[in-house]
Amino acid sequence: MNDPIVTMTLALAALAGLAMLTFATLTGWRGWLSYKLEQLHAGGNANAGPALPNASARIEIADLKERIRKLEAIAAGVDL
Repeated sequence: MNDPIVTMTLALAALAGLAMLTFATLTGWRGWLSYKLEQLHAGGNANAGPALPNASARIEIADLKERIRKLEAIAAGVDL
């Protein structure tokens, strides 16, 4: 086992394995970074929840709720 060729072969095989592991890790890291960058450009974190509607949509929803209240009052026979 003291043969320098065997020692050199083992050292080169270990170095090649380390290089492959490093390359795979670096590729995964770059992929993760690009994924996070796409999330940032898409409007934030995926765990942030639904976005609030704009002002005109909120006004329209409030108007619809008021109409529903009026219809429920009419159905119950209450004078407005």
